[in-house]
Amino acid sequence: MSAPTLGRRGFLKGVLGAAAGASLAACAPGGGTSAAPSKLAAPSASASAKGTITIWNRSGDLFKVFDAAIAKFRAAYPGVTVNHQAVDIDAKLANTLISGTDVPDGSFWDDAKIGSQAEHLYDLTDLIAPHRDKVAPYKLSVNTVGGKIFGVPWDLDPGLLWYREDILQDTGVDPAAIATYDDLLSAARTVQEKNPRTKPIHLDKNPFLGQLWLEMMANQQGTSLTDAQGKLRLDSPEYRRVLGWVREVVKGGLATHAPYLEPADINTLDGGQQVFVPWAIWWSFAPQQLLKATKGKWRAMPLPAWTPGGARSGAMGGSSFVIPAKAKNPELAWLLYEFLCFTEPGCTAVYGPNSVYPGGLSTSVPAWTPALAADKPLFKPLEALGGQDLWKVAVEAAATIPAAAPIPWWWAQSVDYLGDNTQRLIEGKMTPDDVIADSAKKIQRNLIDRS
Repeated sequence: MSAPTLGRRGFLKGVLGAAAGASLAACAPGGGTSAAPSKLAAPSASASAKGTITIWNRSGDLFKVFDAAIAKFRAAYPGVTVNHQAVDIDAKLANTLISGTDVPDGSFWDDAKIGSQAEHLYDLTDLIAPHRDKVAPYKLSVNTVGGKIFGVPWDLDPGLLWYREDILQDTGVDPAAIATYDDLLSAARTVQEKNPRTKPIHLDKNPFLGQLWLEMMANQQGTSLTDAQGKLRLDSPEYRRVLGWVREVVKGGLATHAPYLEPADINTLDGGQQVFVPWAIWWSFAPQQLLKATKGKWRAMPLPAWTPGGARSGAMGGSSFVIPAKAKNPELAWLLYEFLCFTEPGCTAVYGPNSVYPGGLSTSVPAWTPALAADKPLFKPLEALGGQDLWKVAVEAAATIPAAAPIPWWWAQSVDYLGDNTQRLIEGKMTPDDVIADSAKKIQRNLIDRS
């Protein structure tokens, strides 16, 4: 099986929720609205449906994947014409929704952006209702604002622990024994004792990605930066637990502090310095496309738990689909998204082997739980992981991801405080209490109180 080629710039913009545009700053926290959003009625799921819809997606390989999947939709609904457009969504969608001019009938969008624009989107609560017990709780929760659902959940990005199988074998570390983050510290110390040149655990040097990673660790413990009402909850045992663990990694000399998949990171990964990378499923791109000397030597397992018996994964990033309140044919857009997200042919068309990804799309898994059968993989085992069945590992981890709260509109702006302070912690310039106190004060004063 040939490894898939991935347009990382386009893909990462989707899964990371790139920095929010200036237009979002005027919106209320958690998607507070000035007008009641429109509720979309259920259309008839009939093959006789007719009309034309304009659908926006990001450019790159994912656009090609969705284009091929939309062809399957056209076969099911031959009367529906889909004008599928590649658009710079981060630059264009928010302003288009606010202006109400030339809006698409549907669009791909980051989970982190949806809450901020709820007043300009259709309320999809009634349409999602027949499917909600078959959607990952996390994806429902981040698409819910004020008890209403505004996004059609698409992908789920479970956190995993990536590790060098050969180094663990050489140092006598059993990955199955890494059940908690304390176990991971012990394993890293053992690796370093037997191979002093290693700095086994990856800590990212990018403030945005570092904060996204921190949120994955918080989600794993059932919390997030704010609650459902937009109240800040950074000052909590859960965040202290993560930041305290980071301090222990740093104090023990166990950290490789490198920017995500830039040359310094790749060199230390391929050179055997890094051994453990706790990161989202989309890190699978690294051994498939970037790592040369260690391709085939990496494996994945669920994240360790923060407490014995705790959740073994958290979500890191994610995207969904939205239907603008001023769409011309919103009912037909819903038929498309229902097909892609909540049917077996649709999920298979997106995630299964295709001309773009011969082995299938292996950088996330569907949010629709009927598609997450461990024994019915949508993508194939990866040669770059020594033939490991990543699908089985990912869906088992995904099943443990706790629900969350809507992502506040100012999340990306808070990186200037929490993301930067987390870097200062890694650099030894702040303590966990310093990070929490300073970040909470500035987020409350500069983002929440000014909204």
